[in-house]
Amino acid sequence: MRKGNNPQKEKKIEITNKTHRVIIPLYIPELEAYYKESFKVFKMCINSLFKTTNKQTVITIVNNGSCIEVDNYLNELFQKKMIDEVINTQKVGKLNAVLKGIRASNEPFITITDADVLFQQNWLSETIKIFTSFKKVGVVGVAPQFKLYDNLSHNVIFDNFFSSNLKYTEVKEKKGLQKFYKSIGWNDDYNKDYLAYNLSIKKQNISALVGCGHFVATYKRCLFDNNLPFTNYSLGGTSEMLYLDLPAPQKNMWRLTTEYNFAYHMGNTVEGWMLKKLDQLDKEEVKTIVFPSNTQLIKKNTPFLYFVKQRLFSRLFSFKWFQQFFYRIKGLPKKVAKKY
Repeated sequence: MRKGNNPQKEKKIEITNKTHRVIIPLYIPELEAYYKESFKVFKMCINSLFKTTNKQTVITIVNNGSCIEVDNYLNELFQKKMIDEVINTQKVGKLNAVLKGIRASNEPFITITDADVLFQQNWLSETIKIFTSFKKVGVVGVAPQFKLYDNLSHNVIFDNFFSSNLKYTEVKEKKGLQKFYKSIGWNDDYNKDYLAYNLSIKKQNISALVGCGHFVATYKRCLFDNNLPFTNYSLGGTSEMLYLDLPAPQKNMWRLTTEYNFAYHMGNTVEGWMLKKLDQLDKEEVKTIVFPSNTQLIKKNTPFLYFVKQRLFSRLFSFKWFQQFFYRIKGLPKKVAKKY
């Protein structure tokens, strides 16, 4: 039986609209074995975010069944209002955790990041520069990788095939690339020309690499349909490709990455250089970032354009003669092009 009137009834609440949200799926079930240093790595990740974002950014942690030590730490951050939201789930898988975060967010820009990413100074402002300069961009990454354009980004090449602004340029941070591939366990036997040249696109004085990875990237919210079904994968499989990579080209939008390295993948082990990088970060609290205006309406898929630009056009790159033709007209030295 209810007595009296609920004091909250008809009471208006004040909702502060933000422009940017960071979503981090987190799964640290124990502090032993594989996860022995994962908690330390996550703390470095979140502290690097605190130091490189300001009040325009809010943070959501999707706690995917982590251990009690992690639970207590997240609750502490939430109580101190250092993070905006903690969503607690029970081992629903990485992408399903991300989907929970997206569905609870209405900010026009969303950064989705792994919990082992070390953010660097100016990563957000450099990301927004690319969104502002290239109107067709839907996703921007901050960690260069090898031949990113091979990953669902042939629509960018199609749209700019005859433009002199699309060309191979020298890699800006060779050491950043080396650190990334070391962090994911690669041997040092890859083609070293990948450390020298990458495909970039330029507009006025802003340049970006063609393509984007998905361990850390910023997305326009309008890419995501709130009715996306949950995936059956706990981790990997086709889940990240279907839910994070495909939406942009399916909607005829571009995937680009900053030329310089503004984030490092740490893995599950703390190394000295990571601590040094974290200590070098300065708090950017007073810096205001001007985000471009962006519609909140969900963008529709463009099946015909996707078929022509991504499915059909990309097949040309399976032919050696076309690869060599493209490499040469876009600026790769002849010697490099032969084995690129």
